[in-house]
Amino acid sequence: MAHPPRVVVPEILDELPHDHPDAIASRRDLRRVNAVMGNPRWVMRQARKHAAVARRGITEIGAGDGRLAARLAAGFSEASVTAIDLAPAPQGPLPANLHWRRADLFAEAPDPPSGGLLVACLILHHFETPRLTWLGREFIPRFGAIAIVEPDRRRLAHHLGRLAWPLINRVTRHDMHVSIDAGFTKGELPQILGLDPQEWHLEESCTLTGARRLFCRKK
Repeated sequence: MAHPPRVVVPEILDELPHDHPDAIASRRDLRRVNAVMGNPRWVMRQARKHAAVARRGITEIGAGDGRLAARLAAGFSEASVTAIDLAPAPQGPLPANLHWRRADLFAEAPDPPSGGLLVACLILHHFETPRLTWLGREFIPRFGAIAIVEPDRRRLAHHLGRLAWPLINRVTRHDMHVSIDAGFTKGELPQILGLDPQEWHLEESCTLTGARRLFCRKK
C-alpha cells in the first residue's frame, strides 16, 4: 500500500509561549505518550549498548523539558551531555555534567557540538527535507553515532492516536496527527539525511505503537 506524501505544517505547541497553560499540559501529554511508546527506554538502551561511544559525549537536539537529557547525564556521569532547544533550561538544578544550550540548531555557532552520541527524539519531523539534508551533511557527521525516534507515517498511527483523545488536551490532539503526517516511512530517514551504508551501520525498526527508530553508527 502506498504511503501518503510527507507534509510538514506548524504545530500549535511550537507557536505557544513556553509557559502557556496549554503548552505545559501538552508537554505533560507528550511525556506520557513517549513513555507508552517506550522511546526514552530505547534511547537509554542504545546508549548503554554503545557505551564507549556515549562516553565520548552526548548531545540531544530538541531536548524539550530536559528529562531525557537528565537521564542520559545520570546514566553517563563521566560524559559531557549537551541539551539543545529553543526553550529555556528547565527550572531546578541540572546534573553537573548536563549543559543546556538555548539555540537555533540551524544558526551559525562558533563552537558547534560534536562528540560521541547524537540523540534526536521526536524532533526531525518538524523540519522540511532541505533542512534535514543539511543536518545529514553538516551536523550528523560530527558524531560517532545517532539515535533517532520519529513518528511512523501510516494510517495505523492515526488510529492509535485517536484512541488517546480522551486522555490528552486539544493541543496534543491536533499536534499528534500533524506529527504523524510529517513522520517517515521505512528507509526515508537514511535517504533524506544522506547516510551512506558504506560509512554507517544502519539499524531501522518500527514499533506497534507507531515509533520509527533508527540507530546509526560510523563504521
